[in-house]
Amino acid sequence: MRTPAPAAPPSPRSVVARTKLMRTAERLYAEKGFANVSVRQISEAAGQRNNSAVQYHFNGRDELIKAILSSYTDVIEERRIAMVETLLGTDRAVTREEHFACLILPGVEYHIEAAAPTWGARFFAQAIVEPALREYVIQEQLNTPSLRMLNTHGAVRRKDFPPGLFQRYSAMVRQLSVHAFAELEYDLANGRIEQREAAARWRLLGQDLITSLCGLSSALLGEAGR
Repeated sequence: MRTPAPAAPPSPRSVVARTKLMRTAERLYAEKGFANVSVRQISEAAGQRNNSAVQYHFNGRDELIKAILSSYTDVIEERRIAMVETLLGTDRAVTREEHFACLILPGVEYHIEAAAPTWGARFFAQAIVEPALREYVIQEQLNTPSLRMLNTHGAVRRKDFPPGLFQRYSAMVRQLSVHAFAELEYDLANGRIEQREAAARWRLLGQDLITSLCGLSSALLGEAGR
């Protein structure tokens, strides 16, 4: 039986086109929502002469969205997994503050380091409430190695929760963190907060979220979750 030849790597021109389409789609979706942006508009805004560019490079809208989500998740995960591995590599018990710092601070640092304006937080917030994408987005996030490690070995563990409560707790954490990030990103992009204040405001949001999530876990679990 003949072994299929490996697929040829994409050409540099194709890589450039894909990247441009992804960044353009991320911006348009973040600013206007999924329902108000067509693949034709994305192709035109990305400077593609072929109006079928999205279909050609991504096999349609949903695969384009998933590619953007994976790119955003990968950037955050690269930062988070390093924090989690360092934290869990110690012999002492993990505190709730440290647990939630691993959850929140990688996103904070990404937005501080990224060139302004950013659209990732608003795009993610749009995707997580899109009916056709919601379950995919949640699983894409939950299945990252860092979150699996935190849920198993962190200070707030899945096994600490009574049946059914972990899912409700996870939904509350997502709502609070995802939409708080999107709100600040929106305010910065629309001039409600000056760019010179951006780093300080992102760090303040990070600390506020860590404090809030510690309080949420304490309210739900008491001392059972350490």
